[in-house]
Amino acid sequence: MVKIIIYTGLSLSFDEAKEILDSHDDVEVIYKRPIKRGDLGHDIKENPDIIGIIDGVFHQNSSVGHKEILNVINKGITVVGASSMGALRASELDTLGMTGIGYVYEQYATGKVASDDDVAVMLDSETLEALSEPLINMEYVFENAVSENIITENQKDELIKIAKSTFYPKRNYSQTLNSSSLDDETKSKLIDFIRRSVDIKKEDAKELITYIANMIK
Repeated sequence: MVKIIIYTGLSLSFDEAKEILDSHDDVEVIYKRPIKRGDLGHDIKENPDIIGIIDGVFHQNSSVGHKEILNVINKGITVVGASSMGALRASELDTLGMTGIGYVYEQYATGKVASDDDVAVMLDSETLEALSEPLINMEYVFENAVSENIITENQKDELIKIAKSTFYPKRNYSQTLNSSSLDDETKSKLIDFIRRSVDIKKEDAKELITYIANMIK
């Protein structure tokens, strides 16, 4: 029996995650809410073989610590991170045995982003619904909008500056665009582009679960 624990629910819902990997045959998959400090010490008693960290708390409670993760790795448990807290911790511990997956991890690992503010969101603690937009998603979309000639490089820089200066619980596309100097036509085109764009944190979360699914084949 292979036992897997994955912390998610915010970047990717449990139902969406189970569509990719669910308990079957000799595999038990346990999905848990975003990780916080102390969870690993408790959950390791369930004797998992693999732990996937996607979402974690940043400001609501104490974040999962580096030593907690290293203690798990040193017990021979595979730890994989992506998307949010998992990407951040993987970028800090990838030389010590933690595996990082996806775009957000690469952004942290290469130093293009460095702060937990880049992935932090306000959430509904009951439903785990995101109530704000993560900066990493906005930067990804705005970069692509430049590539598609929807906005200019200067307009992108203005939008990112506004988003970065906004406290993360209040950060969203509407507020950012309304605070910008973009004309109405450009705003309209950009809004349409945003609606068509992928949620990169969600895509990374899916990639992590697919990676784990392939590990156990």
